[in-house]
Amino acid sequence: RHVLNVQIAHLLQGLVLASEISTLFKEFVNLHYVLRVALKPSHVRTLCQCVELIKAIQGTFHRKSSIIGRNISHMTQQLAFMLQIHIFPIKKNLTEDRKYSDSKLDILSAVDLSLQMLNGVPTRERLILLKLALHALSPFLKEVDEFKAILQRLELISDLQYQVALVCDCSFLYWSLVLVQPYFQDIYAHPEQGNRLHYMYSAFRDVAQLFKRSVHLESDVFLENFKNNVDASFQNAILNPLCQEIETDLRLNTHLLLNPTEDPWKSGMKHLVFFTKVKPIRFIDRYIDINASVCHYLDTTFYNLNTVALFDWKTYAEMRNLALQKYGLQLTEVHLPGQTLDQGLDVLEIMRNIHVFVSRYNYNLNNQIFVEKNSEGKFLNTINIQHISNSIRTHGTGIMNTTVNFTYQYLRRKFVVFSQFLYDENIKSRLFKDIRFFKENKDKLHNMYPLDRASKFNTDIKKLGLTDGLSPLDQFRTLITEIGNSMGYIRMIRSGGMHYTSNAIKFVPDLQDITSFEELLDNGAENKIDMQGPIASAARLLDSSIENLVKNFAEGTEYFKMLVRVFADQFRNPQNVHLHNFFMIIPPLTINFVEHILISKEKLERKSPSKDFLFTDDGFAMGVVYILKLLDQWKEFDALHWFETVNNKFEEEKAQLNAQVNQKGAKKETLQTLTIKIHKNRVSQREFESLRYSFTSARIFFKD
Repeated sequence: RHVLNVQIAHLLQGLVLASEISTLFKEFVNLHYVLRVALKPSHVRTLCQCVELIKAIQGTFHRKSSIIGRNISHMTQQLAFMLQIHIFPIKKNLTEDRKYSDSKLDILSAVDLSLQMLNGVPTRERLILLKLALHALSPFLKEVDEFKAILQRLELISDLQYQVALVCDCSFLYWSLVLVQPYFQDIYAHPEQGNRLHYMYSAFRDVAQLFKRSVHLESDVFLENFKNNVDASFQNAILNPLCQEIETDLRLNTHLLLNPTEDPWKSGMKHLVFFTKVKPIRFIDRYIDINASVCHYLDTTFYNLNTVALFDWKTYAEMRNLALQKYGLQLTEVHLPGQTLDQGLDVLEIMRNIHVFVSRYNYNLNNQIFVEKNSEGKFLNTINIQHISNSIRTHGTGIMNTTVNFTYQYLRRKFVVFSQFLYDENIKSRLFKDIRFFKENKDKLHNMYPLDRASKFNTDIKKLGLTDGLSPLDQFRTLITEIGNSMGYIRMIRSGGMHYTSNAIKFVPDLQDITSFEELLDNGAENKIDMQGPIASAARLLDSSIENLVKNFAEGTEYFKMLVRVFADQFRNPQNVHLHNFFMIIPPLTINFVEHILISKEKLERKSPSKDFLFTDDGFAMGVVYILKLLDQWKEFDALHWFETVNNKFEEEKAQLNAQVNQKGAKKETLQTLTIKIHKNRVSQREFESLRYSFTSARIFFKD
């Protein structure tokens, strides 16, 4: 009996405590509101702790519900027996007195009714009848207050579950949502108290029940707005700062050698691991998993940053291991490659901007590669056969013919400018004059065009004026270089197509004996196959693809011959006689080109090179040879013996300079000057030789 009384007292004490805390919260908030007194930050934590205590009491009742359920019947019987002890004396007195009156009979009936109600299960109806009978018995009870107190306890214990839900209801928190954001901030400032979030979110679930009584609006609208507001506060106050701080901590610990650790005794230290150990929090119809949210944030951040700098894969792997050891975060392994597999510029992008491409990239004839001239970053982009092959594999071989068509349209526009330059009176008259001079003095010159005359042409044309620092001959050289770059790009397109075709055709065992799959289906199948069905259609498609690959692999497409054929008639037309002077402008053009390439390479050798440096520019040689082929002037240019003239001139200068160096009694300053001249002579001769080799190599592509 004593044990049951103690248990009853504890249960009632929990109900009273929850009720008093709830009343305290409501009175405190309402008084501040009525008196227009602002809440202090220190009050926020105390008020929220009141809510947490209420839900903690409710949680205690819930956890001990099995024990309470086993003893609740004994408790009610104990309380009923205590009430019967007070009623039995009244019945005894009434039955001993033999004089029955109507009033005594009514009281006796009330006594019997009370005893009958106490003998059964104390339902709500029975308790109501007991209270009615008590109203008739109260004059005869010696200790009325004690009887009422026991009856109240019986009422509470018999409906304990409902009473707990009633006194622990925190729906009043809806009218104090301004406390939520400061509460979350306070929790973030004290990570070791992160488990308190479960109690607060349990209180939020009570608020959701309040919306079901909404009349003027759909309850779902209220509920969704409420969830969004709470989620936003949680994200801003806890989750986002937590993710960023954990990421920063992982980076600092990974790069500990670069950033010495701060003294935790001075700067303080947050134990953020308490947050990652918080179990998933139930919030109405969803769960909030702090650990999973932080893992998702770190996975996304690490993956995005690692894709930008693949060489940092080891650093991010160390950070993942550290996250597991320090915070218990199981991050996903991204399995990114340790190096970039760059596909380079796409053929479609180059095709649409062919005019930009040929002006911003330099062509290397021997390596078949384009190198970017200038770049805002630390690296220069390059385009090679592999990049073209990748693009063809992506878009199909049909893109090759389209690219050639775009290049043809571009060359048409450039050749208009080319014709206008040669038609200029200053240029045309000078070229006619040089052609006439060479024909008249061919024997005296031993069929070798003089270097001095070409140098004089290059010097005189600068007197016509400069545009953006470039002479007319510089602009003409740039034009020819861009034409040559476009031809180099066509060559690379063909090579890329051959590379793609060879990779695709390697799975065909014998190119000389290719079996038709359609014929195999028609003749070799045991069961007759519908030749209009999907199997036959797939066989025909496979045969067509293999045939196309074999044709491209065996023949290839001679794009150079096509581009020569479409322009040759117009270039060789007698009406365009001014174009036939082109071979005579090549000597001054080569001098201009060598001067340009030497200046560019000198800039490259400086400690802080400018943006106008380059180390290869074979587009010029390709462009000159292509135009010579269009004009059919290879014989005319070869008749100038230009490169032999240049080589002989450099050899003569070198012999003269060496003779002056070997003279006795030469001054030190003179020797230094001669050394510089010898070096300049050797470098210039080497560049002319390189240009000659490029000319010879480029001519191979246009041989019939």
